[in-house]
Amino acid sequence: MSYKTQEKEPIESDISGYLKRHETKDLLRFLTCGSVDDGKSTLIGRLLYDSHMIYEDQLEKVMKDSKVYGTTDEQFDPALLTDGLKAEREQGITIDVAYRYFSTDRRKFIIADCPGHEQYTRNMATGASNCNLAVILIDARYGVIKQTKRHSFICSLLGIKHVIVAVNKMDLVDWNEDKYEEIKNQYNSFVSRLNFSDIHFIPMSALKGDNVVEKSKNLDWYDGPTFLHHLESVNISTDRNLIDMRLPIQYVLRPNLDFRGFSGTMASGVLRVGDNVASLPSRKETKIKAIYGPDGELQEAFAPQAITVTLEDEIDVSRGNMLVPVKNIPHIGNEFEAMVVWMYEEGATTGRSYLIKHSTSIVPGVLSDIRYKVDVNTMRRAEDAAGAESDEVSLQLNEIGRCHITLHRPIAFDPYEKNRATGAFIIVDRLTNVTVAAGMIVDRIVAKQKTEAPVSKNIVKSDSLVSVEDRQKLMNQKGATLWLTGLSGSGKSTVARQLERELIDMGHACMILDGDNIRHGLNRDLGFSAEDRTENIRRVSEVANLFNEAGLIVITAFISPYRADRQQAREIIEDTSRFIEIHVDTPLDVCEARDPKGLYKKARAGDIPQFTGITAPYEAPEKPELTLKTADLPSETSVDLIVAKLRESGVIG
Repeated sequence: MSYKTQEKEPIESDISGYLKRHETKDLLRFLTCGSVDDGKSTLIGRLLYDSHMIYEDQLEKVMKDSKVYGTTDEQFDPALLTDGLKAEREQGITIDVAYRYFSTDRRKFIIADCPGHEQYTRNMATGASNCNLAVILIDARYGVIKQTKRHSFICSLLGIKHVIVAVNKMDLVDWNEDKYEEIKNQYNSFVSRLNFSDIHFIPMSALKGDNVVEKSKNLDWYDGPTFLHHLESVNISTDRNLIDMRLPIQYVLRPNLDFRGFSGTMASGVLRVGDNVASLPSRKETKIKAIYGPDGELQEAFAPQAITVTLEDEIDVSRGNMLVPVKNIPHIGNEFEAMVVWMYEEGATTGRSYLIKHSTSIVPGVLSDIRYKVDVNTMRRAEDAAGAESDEVSLQLNEIGRCHITLHRPIAFDPYEKNRATGAFIIVDRLTNVTVAAGMIVDRIVAKQKTEAPVSKNIVKSDSLVSVEDRQKLMNQKGATLWLTGLSGSGKSTVARQLERELIDMGHACMILDGDNIRHGLNRDLGFSAEDRTENIRRVSEVANLFNEAGLIVITAFISPYRADRQQAREIIEDTSRFIEIHVDTPLDVCEARDPKGLYKKARAGDIPQFTGITAPYEAPEKPELTLKTADLPSETSVDLIVAKLRESGVIG
């Protein structure tokens, strides 16, 4: 039995060179998707056939099966090369993901032929999870349909950046160029909302082989590459994350008393001997002493190499931990939000406990909340689950939703968009050990708004016999929250303390809620991740609202870097007219020069991860009630401006 190949040079003349060349060839993983009968399996079969990548006995079998199961009225049905299940052949559709491997002079390929039926969305998502490129097939007779949008959305959600839009069955529209241009315009009109960076359109006939491997004479108006040529030339080298080094530890290697190595597959980035690294989640620091690959010692390693490293110091590192650069720490936390594709017949319900498999760690976790579902046909939110009346909110088979997940212990993770390897996870049923869902972690938690339903419907807010007006008369003032926001070192606390002294001397009851002081008590359990910052602001806002109800003026001094968090605080204060946002606007270089606590110095040295202004963003207020330029204003003047604002707002007389 012979194997037909494209290789032009005689292999016998240089076997070692031939093997070496094929060993170092680039690998492209791609999938085909689209609606039923768009020709996905036919395209792959034609690609393998025309590029001479089929064993002769396999081709002979397909020729026989074409007479029994063929749907093309042709002697040869290319789809039967990939549709291997009996049910697929009998129905003429693809049910499961079929993988095929082939190689050309330029590149090696792994093809995932995905099903087109809506009921097999989970299969399609599984096939797309590791792919670099997606081939979206469109039937030229029908143009862009719901399933086209559905699969495009899922590919975008799964982080695929490169897309080939194969406008198939051009022979059935008489090779009409106007029809092709119309489909291009249809697709481009909706795809702008997705995260594709490279889209290429190719008109073709997969059944007849036009523009699959060879240029088509019937499509002489198209001057672009053929399908195979584009697959061989598309640049995927820039898709790899070579900046954020992440090495999840899979195994501790201890062959003898003199060697203790830590093995794993590089998830992203580059690792070199001598690099300063931290072990997460413990944050213990050390240096890389040596790196070992399959063929011996290395000076550096990069994704996706499987390696073993030894460390300069004897720190505790075990399976599930992650080695990262000291100055490039991912998020560490036990809560995150993610887009989840549900893959199990039994729906997901909030409050249920599952196993979360993330990288090399398995952690028990709870599906705390389903924020909303996504209608993948329209790429818009379905009815917001959090606002639903029923307690039985769930994700059903093949549905996609944004979920809030709480783990029993912290893990290190990145947003999926930034790092697919450390931003992805699967959800496993604890009783059956079945994989029930796949998830992609989003950048940060968007805090729940106070308009959402309470945790229990048995909690009822009671009224007081004392009105707000009664308290205002007693206090001779109105309750209000002065929300001072700005960078560390901007002068928030200084202004707040002097303002408190001034108001007390004027006979007004007030109270400072300072960031550091709050974290010594009420919020001592919170860190400085985006999620913990959000919760920190929510708790403080609730306390401030209670103090305002009592008629007190509350002065807060928090960095509160995110606009969404400050907007949440404004909405928690039940009478938003008594929320006064004050931007303590001081340039970063001035704040860093002051550095009263030495925090900027530590942040620059990499000792403080996620430090606002250095390694974490600060979103300045867009329309604050008052702005204080403390680089130019004395603190006394800032206090006078705030007092004037309080009088103008009617808080004090």
